[in-house]
Amino acid sequence: MDMQSTVIVGMSGVSAADVVAVAREGARVELSAEALTAVGAARQFIDDLAAKPDPVYGVSTGFGALAVRHISPELRAQLQRNIVRSHAAGMGPRVEREVVRALMFLRLKTVASGHTGVRPQVVQTMADVLNAGITPVVHEYGSLGCSGDLAPLSHCALTLMGEGDAEGPDGAVRPAGELLAEHGIAPVELREKEGLALLNGTDGMLGMLVMACADLARIFTCADITAALSLEALLGTEKVLAPELHTIRPHPGQAVSAANMLKVLAGSGLTGHHQDDAPRVQDAYSVRCAPQVAGAGRDTLAHARLVADRELAAAVDNPVVLADGRVESNGNFHGAPVAYVLDFLAIAAADLASIAERRTDRLLDKNRSHGLPPFLAGDAGVDSGLMIAQYTQAALVSELKRLAVPASVDSIPSSAMQEDHVSMGWSAARKLRTAVDNVTRVVAVELYAAARAVELRGEDGLTPSPAARAILAAAREAGVGGAGADRFLAPDLAAADAFVRGGGLVAAAESVTGPLA
Repeated sequence: MDMQSTVIVGMSGVSAADVVAVAREGARVELSAEALTAVGAARQFIDDLAAKPDPVYGVSTGFGALAVRHISPELRAQLQRNIVRSHAAGMGPRVEREVVRALMFLRLKTVASGHTGVRPQVVQTMADVLNAGITPVVHEYGSLGCSGDLAPLSHCALTLMGEGDAEGPDGAVRPAGELLAEHGIAPVELREKEGLALLNGTDGMLGMLVMACADLARIFTCADITAALSLEALLGTEKVLAPELHTIRPHPGQAVSAANMLKVLAGSGLTGHHQDDAPRVQDAYSVRCAPQVAGAGRDTLAHARLVADRELAAAVDNPVVLADGRVESNGNFHGAPVAYVLDFLAIAAADLASIAERRTDRLLDKNRSHGLPPFLAGDAGVDSGLMIAQYTQAALVSELKRLAVPASVDSIPSSAMQEDHVSMGWSAARKLRTAVDNVTRVVAVELYAAARAVELRGEDGLTPSPAARAILAAAREAGVGGAGADRFLAPDLAAADAFVRGGGLVAAAESVTGPLA
C-alpha cells in the first residue's frame, strides 16, 4: 500500500481526488488543528446537554421508533455500544476494500466537521485505523440508504470498539481487537451521541459514486477512441464530427466526444470512402451518432460530479450540532440526491454499451461491413472469427440494461413506520459498480473487433490514422491478438479488457493525439 501521499481533513470537506487517493492508493490521513478544535467545541455542547434533564435525540433517548424512551445517565454508554452492535447486522459477501476505505474516510470527514458532537479522540482513532491499513469486514446487504448506510457504517464502528472482524494490511481477516492492539490503537469507549454519529450518514453510497465517476470518465474517453476505430474500419466519414455541427446543438459532452474522435482519426486513409463501391449518403446511427450518445453520458457524469461535490462539502448526521450550540434533528441523512445520480449513471453506462455493441455487430456482418470478411474470420466457415465475442458483448449489454432499472424509485418502510421512506441509494451504488465493470468489458470487445478490422483494411492497402496504428501496436504489445485463424479467444479478450481498464488504450492514443478529454 502506497503510504507516501497525505490527505488533510479539515472542516470544509474533502475532494473527490482525496477520496480516490485514500480508498484506492492508501494515502495517509491527517486531521487539521482547526478541525480538532471545532470537534472539541461541538463536543462541549453535547456534554452540556447530557447534563440537563431535557430529552435530546441520540444523547439521552433511544433511536428510531424507540426515541420515545428517555435514557438515564448510567445507561448512556451502554446505549451507544448497543446501537453499534445491533446495527452491525449486514449479510452477504464482503464489500470491496476500496469501498470500505472510502466509507471510513467519508465518515471521518463528517465527524471532523464539528457538527456531530463526537470527542476528538474518536476522530483521531478513525484516522489511525485508516492509516494502519485496517479495513472492517462490511457485508453487501444491510443499507436502505436512509438514516445513512446504517449496517455498513456500524460494522466500521464495531472495529473502532475493538469488536468484530477486520482485514489487516496483509489481507488476512482477524479479530479487530487483535489488529488494533498490534498497531497500538486503543479501542474507543463510546459516550453520548457517538455511536449514532458513527453510523448515520450516506458515506458508502457517496464513496462508490465518487469512484464510479472516476472510472466512467476514463471509460467515456475509451469509448470515443473505439468509436473512432470502428468508424475507420467501416470506411465511414469523419465529416459528421466537424465542430460547427456540434456548436449548433451546444451540449458540452457531445462537442468533447466529437473532438476526441476527430483527433484519433486525424491523418486516416480509411475515412471518406463511404461513396466508393457501395455508396452511402450517411453512416448508420451507431457510427454517426456516437458523439451524441457518449456526449449525453458525459453530461450526465458532469451532473453526478456536481452532486458528489456538494455531498463532499456536507456534514450528514442526525441530530447535528450547529455553530450556535443548538442540537437539531433533521433529514439530511436521506440518500435521494446521491441515489438519483447513481441510477442515472447506470442508465448512461447501459446506453454507451448498447451503441458500442451495435458498432461491433456491424463490423462482423458481411452485409453491413463494406467489404470486411464475415465475423472478421481468417477463413470464414472453417473459422468463426469473433462471432461469439459479440455474443459475450451482447450478454453484457443485456445485463447492463437490467442494472439500469432504478433502485431509487423503490422504498420499503422500516423501523415500525418511523422511517417510512428510504432511498435505496446503497443498492443503486452496488449495481452501478457492476455496471461500470461491464461497460468496460463491452468497450474492450469493441476495441478488439475494431482493431482487427482496421488491421484487415491495412492488408487491403489502406492506411489507418497514426493514432490507430499506435493503438494497434500497443494492444499487440499488451497481448491483444490480431487477425488470423481461430484460437482460444478468452485470453485475448481478457488482455483487451486489461488494456482498456488499466489506461493503456488512452495512453496509446494520446501518444499521438496529445491529451484527450
